[in-house]
Amino acid sequence: MSWDAIFGAANMMALIAWACLILLPRWPALLSAILYLGVALLSMLYAGILLSLLAGWADPGGSMEGGNFNSIEGVQALFSAKGGLTLGWVHYLAFDLFVGLWIARDADAKGFSRIVQAPILLATFLAGPLGLFAWLLVREPRARASGRWS
Repeated sequence: MSWDAIFGAANMMALIAWACLILLPRWPALLSAILYLGVALLSMLYAGILLSLLAGWADPGGSMEGGNFNSIEGVQALFSAKGGLTLGWVHYLAFDLFVGLWIARDADAKGFSRIVQAPILLATFLAGPLGLFAWLLVREPRARASGRWS
């Protein structure tokens, strides 16, 4: 399978999970499906890509020579190959979906309407940390008032 196909499949999986999280009723089975068919599958895909690249089983689709996490140039080298870029993108998709799922569950538990949740979840989908920060600001007064910080 090509890096383009893996990238596209991961994107589609994440997009479907996000659409379900934002638009559909939050049945327990749906939340479990998003966790296990969304977050867990993306995480397994990430692990498979990482293992394949580290073991040399997959062609990285470019040179990752000089790649490291010690400098911006090193990270740029890692992401200059299609395999490295796909690995980084799947990492982003999995973590942001997990954060979105946490936000949705937390918002439901604290009684926030879906109208309040939707733009925050959309912001999390499009710009992960921005959506998380928005949620932390919105939830704080209600969490403090209820005495429930978790």
